[in-house]
Amino acid sequence: MRHTRANLTLRTIVLAVIGLLGLPEIAFATGDIEVAGDVLQVLIPIAGIGTTVFYEQGHAGTIQFVESFATAQLTTVVLKEAIHKKRPNGQCCSSFPSGHSSAAFMGAAFIHRRYGWKYAWPAYLGATFVAYSRVEADKHFVEDVAAGAAIGIASSFLFTHPYHGVEISATADGGAYGLRFRKRFR
Repeated sequence: MRHTRANLTLRTIVLAVIGLLGLPEIAFATGDIEVAGDVLQVLIPIAGIGTTVFYEQGHAGTIQFVESFATAQLTTVVLKEAIHKKRPNGQCCSSFPSGHSSAAFMGAAFIHRRYGWKYAWPAYLGATFVAYSRVEADKHFVEDVAAGAAIGIASSFLFTHPYHGVEISATADGGAYGLRFRKRFR
């Protein structure tokens, strides 16, 4: 039963990521860059946690993800309250650091640290788009998204250890994009 559920969930994750890869293109075409950034900042961490839950033996990866995510979010909230910086659009006062960038880069760095650079680069591209979308939407200054990115990356590198039982690779062929998951059984 778990194997069937895992395969169904894997298909859902892959379809979500395929959709995510088209979001920047759609955002530029429709002019709704902010919404695309909002969606990506959620999907990138979901890709990281989804892999640990459905494809790793044990709970070590899930625990490392939760520790990384909680640290990034707690640090972001504490800094927002302590610094109390006005946003570029005039709204008061939670501009520094960017929570969207913190979450997106935490997810990308988690994938990087856990599974390697060759699996993480698409997530880093997506996280960079999230940061761009926040500046473009006039919600953050560049230093806000840079600080959020640093917090997210640092939290993942602090708590996450490499895993060698799962391989994830990005594929691009003839205009189709996706992820390939492969599990080694010993």
